Amino acid sequence: MLSVAWHTLRARWAAFVGSFVALALGVALLTVMGQALAASLDAPVRAPERFAAAPVVVRGQDTLRVPTPTGERTKELPRPRPVPAGTVAALRALGPVTEDRSFPVRTYGAPAAPDDLVGHPWSTARFAPYRLTAGRAPAAADEVVTSGDWATVGTRLRTADGPLRVVGTVETVGTVGTVSEPGPGPGFEHAVFYPDAQAARLAPESTQLVVEADAAAVRAAVTDEDVRILTGDARRLADADPGRDAEALTALNALFGTAGGVTAFVSVFVVASTFAFAVDRRRREFGLLRTAGATPGQIRRTVLAEALLVGTLASATGCVLGTYGAPLLADLVVDGGLAPKWYAIDGPSAGVWPYHLAFWTGLLVALSGALAASWRAGSTAPAQALREASVDGRALTLGRRVCGTALLLAAVATLAYTLVTDPGELLHRKSYISRPMLLITAVALLSPLTVRPLVPRLPGAVGLLARAGAVAAVRRTAAVAAPVLVTVALAGSLLGATATIGAARAAEVRQQTAADFVVTPQDGTTLRTGALEKLRQVPGTIVSASSPTAVFTLEDGVALVKSEARAADPALLDATVRLPVTAGRLADLDDGSIVVTEEWARHRVGQRVRVWLGDGTPKTLRIAAVLSIGTGDNGAYVTPANAGGGGVDRVDVGMRAGADPTAVAARLRAVDGVRVVDKAQWVRAAQPQTNRTTRLGMLLVLGIALLYTGISLANTLAMAAAERRADLTALRLAGATSSQILRLATTEALTAVAVGALLGLIVTAVNLTGLSAALHLLSAPPTIALPWQALTWTTAACALLATTTALTSTTPALRPPRP
Repeated sequence: MLSVAWHTLRARWAAFVGSFVALALGVALLTVMGQALAASLDAPVRAPERFAAAPVVVRGQDTLRVPTPTGERTKELPRPRPVPAGTVAALRALGPVTEDRSFPVRTYGAPAAPDDLVGHPWSTARFAPYRLTAGRAPAAADEVVTSGDWATVGTRLRTADGPLRVVGTVETVGTVGTVSEPGPGPGFEHAVFYPDAQAARLAPESTQLVVEADAAAVRAAVTDEDVRILTGDARRLADADPGRDAEALTALNALFGTAGGVTAFVSVFVVASTFAFAVDRRRREFGLLRTAGATPGQIRRTVLAEALLVGTLASATGCVLGTYGAPLLADLVVDGGLAPKWYAIDGPSAGVWPYHLAFWTGLLVALSGALAASWRAGSTAPAQALREASVDGRALTLGRRVCGTALLLAAVATLAYTLVTDPGELLHRKSYISRPMLLITAVALLSPLTVRPLVPRLPGAVGLLARAGAVAAVRRTAAVAAPVLVTVALAGSLLGATATIGAARAAEVRQQTAADFVVTPQDGTTLRTGALEKLRQVPGTIVSASSPTAVFTLEDGVALVKSEARAADPALLDATVRLPVTAGRLADLDDGSIVVTEEWARHRVGQRVRVWLGDGTPKTLRIAAVLSIGTGDNGAYVTPANAGGGGVDRVDVGMRAGADPTAVAARLRAVDGVRVVDKAQWVRAAQPQTNRTTRLGMLLVLGIALLYTGISLANTLAMAAAERRADLTALRLAGATSSQILRLATTEALTAVAVGALLGLIVTAVNLTGLSAALHLLSAPPTIALPWQALTWTTAACALLATTTALTSTTPALRPPRP
């Protein structure tokens, strides 16, 4: 069988080019994604940065630990606890103690100033270590020392806390961290060092400190479980955001995993449809083999052997291409800011499992795609050798009809089940990316049944012939429409899902915002106490301040669950927000109660729930009210007494009767360090923006789908043109001109594209309708946002590919045969 298959490949190589290219490209992409995932599995361990020269760092506890019957459960707290005063006193008996503080610094009118300036006490600079390169240490409250070269001695800065004067500059000594810049320069942060007293005034709470004493003596003196003692490499945990590398890699894993999954799906789809169409076009050939005595089993083994040879060659080629493509992807994500600067793909030296995975997956895809086609080939009757008509008989085989119907029922059933049991699952990215694939496959399998109803009557003789050709050869039309269906449905479903959820969230914010103005910190963190007091003194206003926090619950006695929450004064909350209360009253919220959402395991008014506050303090609170789940942004509410130390980051301001909006806005904006927006601006700002990682992921997915569409269209139309050479010759003899035949081929191709685009639009509408139903069940504003621009561009690209391919494959068939 292998020798027969090999000679078939040599003789009919053009029919297998599309499958080879599609499979090789798929394996190359899988190889690239596999190497990218392998490079992102483990983040490098950073060395200590700010405290590289510190003997011992004592840090307030930043992890909640809850014992359960199945073991201890842990969650990271929103912010570390302060180091207890008794612990500080005990440590001072061992040696010098330096309290550390960190707070954002926002400058105005200094274009060269970085956006991420962070303030520290000057006494902590020596633990990085920093050294002065110019000037002197700060002494007065308005004096600072800066790192980097963005400021020089004598530079004056204007901040929300008053004017500052730079009296010195520093640089790091030696190499700090595994990936930081050594020597002169900004290093790992843009620091602004204040005198210790001024830093303590700006940031009263200290969550970590340096002890210049023996580590063993510190551990012996400190028995409080509310602190952590950090020495050696563990001192990096005292740096800002020590898990930033792991978080960046998590986003990359999601990006590459999504692209790899779509690559596998589309490659299976294209290879399977290509093999099926190629086998269908070879019915006369298989009929001749049957007439010559070949058994159905031999025919099937021949088709599988062809797939084995194509799959082996294509998979090997794809692995080689992937080796060269992976470093290019690494450069792309690093240059785009999606990966840390240290991220790199080292090729085979990093591991061979991506190559094995890609190669064997490619081979399995080829064999799986040819399996159904081989069964159909084996069922060819010897009489097919006498077949002359190109009209398709049955639009669908029994197996394809059964599989398509089963997948369609499965897609509908799983959607209905999810809507009944957990509608919020449909709002997750993994769900709205993977779920459409089931429906796409089902519709593609059943698409031949839709060709006759969907193809309209076209004007003119060319239109009449084009419709007749499309309806007569429904399998060819469906084979051209299938990749268009995939591309349009993916574009519509993915982009439409994000647009629909974004529109629902914006509508939710619009419904819940009752305040006339919303005030937030200009530096994006928390409001200073002085600024908050000035806001409350603006006449004719109702000022409701709230702070972000979190509460933790133990569900089923074993699962420690974190819920986002906000702390606000219940007496003022009702006047500035319209929360979606489904039970109870917001007015009943007090220091002994909590407002929860329907997502909580216990969510009946009056029930008591045991929670851990944002600082880890355990409490048992009564449920005062219950909110609907919505799009997922509705969280719990507690009073400021249960905020767990969180600062105010949002102030809702309502106007009393008779107040002048212009005067109120002016008074609010006169407060230093705040950003004031009206209700309309706040709602517009609440519209979710697609981040760079998500945008690149979408472009990868749609780019892969569009590329495969081009390959599939080229292969299918090329095979169809070669098969129809006799038909085109007959048309020429009947008087048709070359331009008429080219217009006929183009019209047939565009008709098939239109069928695929319409089916893709139907799939998109079904998916978005299910998403809208989920929003309705979650009490969120149900909307459907079709991405018409993306759908138009995608369909136009498919039409351009089909037109180009139809013209280039038909033109050679018009040349007169050589004598």
